[in-house]
Amino acid sequence: MKQITALLFLFISVNIFPQTYKFVTSFGGFNNAQSFNVSAAGFIYVTDTGTDAVYKYDTLWNYIEEDGGYGWDNNSFDDPFFVYATPLNIFVADKNNHRIVQYDKDLNFISLLSTRDGNDNDKAFGYPLSCAASPQGDLYILDSENIRILKFDLFGNFIQNFGGYDAGSYALAAPKKLAVSPINYIYVLDKDRIVVFDQYGTGAAEIKLNDSFISMNIVSSLLTVNTASEVYKLALNTSEKGMNKLTLSGPDEMPEIQASFIYNNKLYLLSQSQVLVYTTE
Repeated sequence: MKQITALLFLFISVNIFPQTYKFVTSFGGFNNAQSFNVSAAGFIYVTDTGTDAVYKYDTLWNYIEEDGGYGWDNNSFDDPFFVYATPLNIFVADKNNHRIVQYDKDLNFISLLSTRDGNDNDKAFGYPLSCAASPQGDLYILDSENIRILKFDLFGNFIQNFGGYDAGSYALAAPKKLAVSPINYIYVLDKDRIVVFDQYGTGAAEIKLNDSFISMNIVSSLLTVNTASEVYKLALNTSEKGMNKLTLSGPDEMPEIQASFIYNNKLYLLSQSQVLVYTTE
């Protein structure tokens, strides 16, 4: 109860303390990049809905490999809308195929999770927008068709759904992205707020935003949330009582931001065509 109370206080007290990040370099050459994520080892994965593919880059931002192409078989996508990386596995939300595709870290296909055509409505999901794994290995999926979150264990067994119409003030309205913190809280960017659930699906807190925010990530204990032109961060493992707006220095022509995260003191921004890398001044 103390932790939930702290979260509520933190989220109500949203302040802005600018921190400057300076542009260093960019990499990639995407058609319509939609999401990206980083593994604990520093490998970066990008999904491109223009090419229906997922790409892997090494710790020096060199291209390594890719997989995908339009289709319905195990190694194809129809709108790979989101990617999430663990040390060993990569999960892609294959939106229009209504499934989550699991790879190993080298983009070798492992399995598919698809429940939309089954007989159990409680575990059915369609048009997944986002997914993330907990430290315990549970997989959370943001289901945009039924406006809720589904939880599966590491073997793909359904556990529960939550955040639906019966969740009271924590019922999701127009969810956009999902992320899981190191202490197993589930954060959902939902229209003009971030809604927080505990690992059992109980609503814990919310932070008021506005509906211009389009993406959110958690890497380690740093949450980033962005509009098409602004990035904010929140340190989840400190007593910090405010969401910090980041000041971006360069490049001369700033593209629209699709997504963002902070890793090893560097800020990464995803545009439709490239990944931009920044360091603190």
